[in-house]
Formats: sequence, structure tokens, C-alpha cells
Amino acid sequence: MASEESSLRALESLMTEFFHSCTTNERKREIEELLNNFAQQSGAWRHCLFFLSNTRNEYVMMYSLTVFENLVNKMWIGVASQDKMEIRSCLPKLLMAQHKAVPYFIRNKLCKVIVDIGRQDWPMFYHDFFTNTLQLIQSPALAPLGLVMLKTTSEELACPREDLSVARKDELRKLLLEQVPTVLGLLTGILETYWDKHSIIASTPPPSPTSGESVELLGNLFQGSQYSKLLCQPMATLDNESHQLCCLVLECLAHLFSWIPLSTSITPTLLASIFHFARFGCDLRTKAKIGSFISSNSSSSNGQLNPGTMPPTSNGGGRNGQQSEGNKVDRARLGVLAMTCVNELVSKNCVPVDFEEYLLRMFQQTFFLLQRLTRENNAHTVKSRLQELDESYLEKFTDFLRLFVSVHLRRIESSPQFPIVEFLALLFKYTFNQPNHEGYFACLDIWSVFLDFLTTKIKSRLADRESVLNRYKDALVLLLREVLNRIQFRYNQAQLEELDDETLDDDQQTEWQRYLRQSLEVVAKVMELLPSHAFSTLFPVLQENLDVYMGLQQFIVTTGTSRRLNISAENDCRRLHCSLRDLSSLLQAVGRLAEYFIGEIFAARFTDALAVVERLVEVTCYGSQTSLYDLETAVPSVLKPDLIDVHAQALAALQAYSHWLAQFYSEVHSQNQSQFINLITSAIDASSPLITAKVPEKLLLSACHLMVSITSTVRPVFLVTLPAVQNIFNLITTENQTRRLPQEAHMLVCRALSNMLLLPWPNLPENEQQWQTRSSNHASLLAALTREYRTLRGTVNITPRQPDLNNNVTDEMLAFFLTLFQALRVQMGVAFTGQIIHTFLSMFTREQLAASILQEGSAGCRVVQKFLKILQVVVQEPGQAFKPFLPNILSLCMEQVYPVVAERSSPDIKAEMFELLYQILHQNWRYFFKTSVLTSVQRGAPEDTMENEAQFTAAMQAFGQSFLQPDIHIFKQNLSYLESLNSKHKLYHRKLFRTSMLLHFINVLLQVLLHKSHDLLQEEITVAIYNMASVDFDAFYSAFMPEFLNGCQGVDSSQRTVLARNFKLERDLPSFTQSVQRLVNDLRYYRLCNSSLPTGTIKL
Repeated sequence: MASEESSLRALESLMTEFFHSCTTNERKREIEELLNNFAQQSGAWRHCLFFLSNTRNEYVMMYSLTVFENLVNKMWIGVASQDKMEIRSCLPKLLMAQHKAVPYFIRNKLCKVIVDIGRQDWPMFYHDFFTNTLQLIQSPALAPLGLVMLKTTSEELACPREDLSVARKDELRKLLLEQVPTVLGLLTGILETYWDKHSIIASTPPPSPTSGESVELLGNLFQGSQYSKLLCQPMATLDNESHQLCCLVLECLAHLFSWIPLSTSITPTLLASIFHFARFGCDLRTKAKIGSFISSNSSSSNGQLNPGTMPPTSNGGGRNGQQSEGNKVDRARLGVLAMTCVNELVSKNCVPVDFEEYLLRMFQQTFFLLQRLTRENNAHTVKSRLQELDESYLEKFTDFLRLFVSVHLRRIESSPQFPIVEFLALLFKYTFNQPNHEGYFACLDIWSVFLDFLTTKIKSRLADRESVLNRYKDALVLLLREVLNRIQFRYNQAQLEELDDETLDDDQQTEWQRYLRQSLEVVAKVMELLPSHAFSTLFPVLQENLDVYMGLQQFIVTTGTSRRLNISAENDCRRLHCSLRDLSSLLQAVGRLAEYFIGEIFAARFTDALAVVERLVEVTCYGSQTSLYDLETAVPSVLKPDLIDVHAQALAALQAYSHWLAQFYSEVHSQNQSQFINLITSAIDASSPLITAKVPEKLLLSACHLMVSITSTVRPVFLVTLPAVQNIFNLITTENQTRRLPQEAHMLVCRALSNMLLLPWPNLPENEQQWQTRSSNHASLLAALTREYRTLRGTVNITPRQPDLNNNVTDEMLAFFLTLFQALRVQMGVAFTGQIIHTFLSMFTREQLAASILQEGSAGCRVVQKFLKILQVVVQEPGQAFKPFLPNILSLCMEQVYPVVAERSSPDIKAEMFELLYQILHQNWRYFFKTSVLTSVQRGAPEDTMENEAQFTAAMQAFGQSFLQPDIHIFKQNLSYLESLNSKHKLYHRKLFRTSMLLHFINVLLQVLLHKSHDLLQEEITVAIYNMASVDFDAFYSAFMPEFLNGCQGVDSSQRTVLARNFKLERDLPSFTQSVQRLVNDLRYYRLCNSSLPTGTIKL
């Protein structure tokens, strides 16, 4: 005893020293080694049991429990049965004796160790493990401890980690499922008891003036629902102890619901109890009741507080204010936990028939809560109510609504007991009163899911389309109007000004752009369902803002060379700013709806679309003619960007209608030739003045994109003859550098001019395409564009020399050649292409390649990447023209590049090199396998002839080697390449692969699964193993598996026998996958057990 006492003192001293801020890292390592050695001693647990019973030092307690945890999880199989019995007896006694005295994290750790023992020994050797937990829950004084044990049991036994065999995992789940009805019954009893007990106290005050209103509301929603009375009961007022206990019960339920299947064990009574507590999150009257609770339970109270007069904490409310605020948070936590339970149930897609009625009840109860959340009264608007609620509770409630709409609406929607239209009305109020933008975005997503559901339903039931639409029309009309109002400063300025329009998120959009995009997606989905109504709602609003914009001309004052907008009053400037921002948003909305005017509905919606396009052409012409972007304004930092943005959005909206213009051209151009010509001419007239370096780049690019769309999609025959187009042609082909466009704009204009000359004109036969004239025009265009480049040859003295790969000029040259090969390799001809490839192959010496590759991210590295990309283009070319280069390309790949990157990370080079290898194999399969048509169709024909075997083998070895390295992206890429070669060329079936490589690949992939190094690719790896094994299942099961198991280190012969017996001889993918997962899990488990056994242990 004395020695144990001294050991305890020494350990306390060591632990205190270890965690002291002045202790050096070297000393910490010494202490750590000392503690590890102590823990590894046989019987160390006895000392730890003494330490736990006799210390108050938290570090010592945690260390001792870690020793027990390690013993149970890693060494239990080697512990003597007498010792196990003693541990199973002592630890629960220790828990019972100390659970109130020790900190909660020590208590929880001790609970986990006991549960870990149960995970190993229950029910065979620890038969009272679960019954002890149930008894604790039923004892009022020990119920909190029992609930902690239950939650830990659910966490550790229902979803155990890999340190158990699959058979044991299945056994534990089955045992737990047998206990579920009992457990749920106990938890229901606790919730009911505490609610009823505290509801009696809470119902003594006079009824709230709003309670009648809620009954009436509920009556409207669910006529005669038995829950209307239950849920309208007064709220319970829980003391702190009851609150903590109910929180624990709800936490247990949430975890249980995450894995138990939906069944009748989840009774209506349990659901009703959960919903009682869900009310805590949405009832603002809790604030008024907290005062009476504090006054009767706190000696420091200043007297009972009247409803609505509670002093806020920040105003010196003292303890009352702090306690009430804390109490409010606690009550909200109950609501959050209850909604977590509800969401766990609702997230399950598999609903048994006998549970569907319960599901309907759940939705009825949740929508009672939704009514409470969206109820208005004299004291609170809906928005102010939602603002005062706990943010987490609102998030949980929104999650519920999303799950309901996405998973269950199709089940419930047609039920006569579920009032879908009234639900949509509540969802509408909930959406448009969200206190923050994230909540609003989440609600818009719910509406999007609902609109998708409705669209799908209507497409599948065309016969009663009108009746379905009429049912929802009012809701859709309201939704459209409100979403449109929300994107306009006219109605929603305060909120819109809060949105950030500068910082880009991961999707490269600002908060404002995201807000607008999500809103417009909802508008577009409504447009698909109610096209005429949506158009008649949107177009007048657009017209109204356009009138303001078009009327600006009268305020332009010209003095000398300057032009200014004569609007200077602050209020007028603010109103103009809002109007221009709204116009910009509405133009985006009109552009987003372009797709709903084309295709089969072109004729039916022609008049509306024509009105839109004419208006857009008019506004773009007006913007270009008056050059509003060039005006001086009173507030240049605000109004100038607004004017530029409106003009750019008008051009972008017109561009969106290019497909409509193309259909107009092909279907009705013969009747309305002049109308169509006017539209196109005006659109070009609106764009061409903007194609100059003096115009702001945003506007210039919008004009260029419009030109590209007209020339690629509409392609009118008369386009090239328009004066505006001739002007653009002259601008691009003249040598004046001062007028040169920015690079992106220059490229777009060149593309537009090229489209005009190269793309066929629609609606005309081949003999009227004027290819001869267009060809000579295109040659002139190219000659003008390449003039400067071609003059280099005569002016620069170029001496042949070995180029420096690590050079930006070389990088640009390779980029040029890559584009050249991608676009014009056929036109370049074989001889010229061959000359270039030969030059490149001789240029890249092994030393240079190695030096460039080793400098990751350098210009030299990028040069090698581009060169490999050029070779990918070459090897993909069909026909025999470039086949003579294959040996040299393979040699470069396998003898020069691969040896350098094989043992290094070099992810960029590796990715390109393996893609090149894949393309060589895929596009040039006959270079390796000479398969004739006859042998491929004849049964019993001789195996295909193999050529270039050494190079094929080297390529496969490179693929295999990549699976032994940590780079998960290369692993995934190469695995997909092998699978692709198998699906297209039967790679795994080829004799050479089957006889000398197949089993090696399976072995490597299984080892990867065992080491868990690429766990994200588990599914892909297992499918690849299956595809390889399925080449010859008999050989896989009879030869490979025994050999694989015999070669497995860390397991004994009896364990190998069990592994072999459990690997079922399945031939379908799902069963095979299950067998592989079981093999990997159990093999890891056996290794874990065996590695933790004391030396000399005898296993039976």
C-alpha cells in the first residue's frame, strides 16, 4: 500500500510537471516515455485502479483511464479471465462512487471505458452490462448517469470503429435493436413525466391572450387534429436539473434515431413528447415566464417581473437579467435538440408502410410549430419574432423544411389530411421574414426543390396539367412577385445594401451576385410553369425602369468637349442609383428567361419575345448613341459604374436571345425579312461603336460577346456586308498600335470575324455559300492578323542553338505550338508535323528534362508539361500518318521522363505523362495487340499476337508503381485509365496481363485498402478489384485468395481460416464488395489484437 501511495505521489508530480508551461520539450519526451513504459507493464491496470480511487488530480485520472482504454481496446484478448472479471466489477463501482465528485469529462471517459468492455464482452461474459444501464435510467437520482451511459453505448456499439470483427459488429447491432423498444419506452416515460410535472406549475397563471389565436390558427390547418389540444397546452417551466435531464434524453434519442430504422417502436406518444420540447425553441413567451421562475427560486430576486418588462442584461439587469438570458438560451437548446431528433427521423428515405401514418402526424405537429413561428400579433411582427429566436433553432427548422420538401413531399402531397396549399402559405411567410441572408438563401433552395418537384409532376401528368397548376397558381404568383421585389432596391434597399459586392467566394461570385443568381433561378422555374403570368409580371416592371433610363437623355448638358448629367440633388442621385441597380437586375432576369421562348413554344410565345428583343435592341442602341458611360456625373464613383453596368447587362440580355434570333431567322425570316434585318442591323450598330480601346472594359467585352453569339449562333447571310462590320474589320487589320484592343477583346473580335467567314449560312444550299469569296476574305484577315509575326523572320537574327527550357519565351513558344497542333494538325500535313516533333524530341535531352522537372512550378516544368500535351494530341490522331513517332514518344516517356518523376511527387508532370501513356495505349492498341476481326469473333481462336511487349510491360509497371505512392489524385486518375482500357480493349483479359500482372495489381489494391492510405477511393478500388477478379473467378478464389492470405503478416493460421471462410464465393458486385470490406476490416482487427498481445501469450 505504501509503495502504491508513493507511486501515486510520484505520478501526480510527473503529470503536473508535464503540463507545466516551463517544462521543456525534451523533458516532456522523457516523461512520456516513462509513462508509456509504465502502461506497458503487465498488471499496470491494478495500479491505475488504485490511482483512480485515491487521487483528485485530473491529469492522473485521465492517464489512468487511458491505460484502461488501451488495455480494453488493444490487449483485452490476452488478459486473464479472472482479471477481466475483476475489472468488470471494479470500474462500475468506481463510477457509482465518484460520478458526482469528478469532472464531467472524467466521468464520460470512465463511462466510455465501461462501454468498451461491454462492446467486447456483452452479453456472454458481461451479461448485466445493458440491464445495469437501464436500471440507472430508471433510478431518479442516477438517471443522468444512465443516460450518459446509454448515449455512449449507442455511439460505440451501433456504429463501432474497425477494432471489431464484422461478425461482432453485426451481433452488437442485432442485440441493440432488440433493446430499442424498451429504451424508447423508458425515454418516452421520462419526457412525459417531466413535462406533465412542470406543466401543472406552469398552467396556474392566467391564460395568455394569444392562446385562443393559436387554437384558431391550428383549427384552420388541421381540422379536428388530436394534437391541436396537446400542442396548445401551456409551456412547462423546467428547473435546471429537469432541463439537464431532458437535454440528455433528447441527445440520446437523436443518436438512436440516426441508426435505428423507422418502426412502430417510435410511438405517437414519443413523437408528441419530442414536439412538446420542440416548442421551447419557438415560443417567445418564455421570456415572460422566466421572471416568475426566478423570483420564486432566487433569494436575490428584486421581485416578480411582469411580462414584457424584463430589464435587458446590458442595462444593468443584474443577476435577474443574466439568469433570464441564460434560461432563454437553455430553453432554446431544448428546442434545438428536439428538432435534431425530428430531422434524424425525417432524413430517412426508406419509410415502411406502417410508419407512414406516424410521418403524417409528425408533419402535422411540425407545421403547428411553423404556425407559431410565423404568427403575428400586436407585440411582434413575424420578422421580429424570428430575429429573437435562437439562430441554431431556426437553422434546424429550415433543415426540417428542406428534408420534408426534398424527401417526403411526394408521399404526403396527395394526402387529403395534409393541407399543402396552407403549408406553402406558411413557408412563404417563413421565407420572406428570415432575419439574415443565409436563412433566406436556404429557404430559396427549398422553393427551388419544390418547383422542381412540381415541374416533374406536371410533365408526368400532362392530362391534368391545368388542375395541378391551378391548385398552386396563387402560391406561385405570390412567390414570383415577392422574389422580384426582394431583388429591387425600390422595395428592399436596406437589406440589399448590406450585401457585399466585392469579395469573391469559392465559386468566384460576390454575395450580391449569389443573392441575385439564386433569386433569378426561382423566377426562371416559375416562368417554366406559368410563362404568360411571369412575363406579364416582369415586363411592366422592366419597362418602368427603362423609361427612367431612356429619359436621362434630356438631362445631358454639353459644354465644349465635356458632357455632363445634370442631376445633382442628393435625393435624386440616390433614387437614380436605385433605379439603375434595379434595371440591371431586371435585365439579368429577362436574359435568364430567354430559354422559355424557344423550341416548341417559339410560335406561341413569339409576340412576347419579339417585344423583349425589340426593347433590348432599342435600349442598347440608345446607350451606345448617347454614350452614357462617358458622362460626367455628380457622384462619379456610384452613378458611372451604374450606367456602365446597365449598358453591359442590356447587351448581355440581348446576347441571351441569340438562339431565339436564330430560330426567328430559320422559321419566319421569309415573312418578316425586314423586321429580322432591322433587329440584327440595330444590334450590330449598338455593339460596333463600343469596340474600341477607349470604352470601359466591362462594356467592351459585353459588346464583343454579343458579336460572337450573333456570328456563331444566328449567322445571317447579310452580316458581312454591314458598314459597322466593315469598320470592325478595318479596326482589327490596321497596324495602328495605339488603337489596339485589350487581348481578350481582340481575341473575341477575331473569333467573330472568323465565324462570319468560316461557318455555313443557315437556310442556304451548299452551292450558294460563296465559299470562294469567303475563303479569300479569310486569307486576307489571317494575313493582316499575322503580319507582325511574319515580319520577325526578316528582322531577327536567329542562330540555331540548344534552347533554354527554363525560360518564359520557350514556355510561350510551346503554348503556341500546342494551340497549333490542337487546331491545325491535319492542315499542317504529315511532313511538317513530323519535322516539328523530330525537332522537339531531339531538343529535350535527358539532363535538361531532369533539371526542368526537378524545379516544380518553374517555366521549365511548364515547358515539359506543354510538350507532353503536344505529344498527347499527336498520338490521338487517327490513321497511320503519325505512327512512326510512337517508338520515340514511348522511349521519351519511359526512359527519360518516368525515371525522373517515379520516386518524386511531381504531380503536374506525372499527370500529363500518365495521360500520354493512356492515350498511347488507348489510341494505338494495335501497336501492341494485333487482333484480327476473325479472331475476335471466332470462339477458340488463338490468342492475339503481342508486339512491343517490353514497352507495354514497362507502361503497366509504371501504372502499378503509381498505386504504391501517396498522391491520391494520380492514384484516382490512373485507376480510371486502367478501368477505361479494360472496358474499351479488355485489358484485364489479355493473356500477358492475365498471366503475369493481374494478381499483382489485385494484391497491390488490396494492400492499399488494408493500409487505409487512399480511403476516399474505397469504392473505386473495390470495383477495380472486382473487374480484375471477374476475369477468372475460379482462379481468384482457388489460387489467389489462399496465396494472399498465406502471405499476410500478423495473423495466425486459425485466423486465416476464418478470413477464408468468411470471404464468400460471390460473383455479383454488391456481395463481392461486402466480402472485400469484411476481409479488410477483419484482417486489420486481427492484426490489431495480435500486435497488442503480451509476448508468449498462448491463443486457443
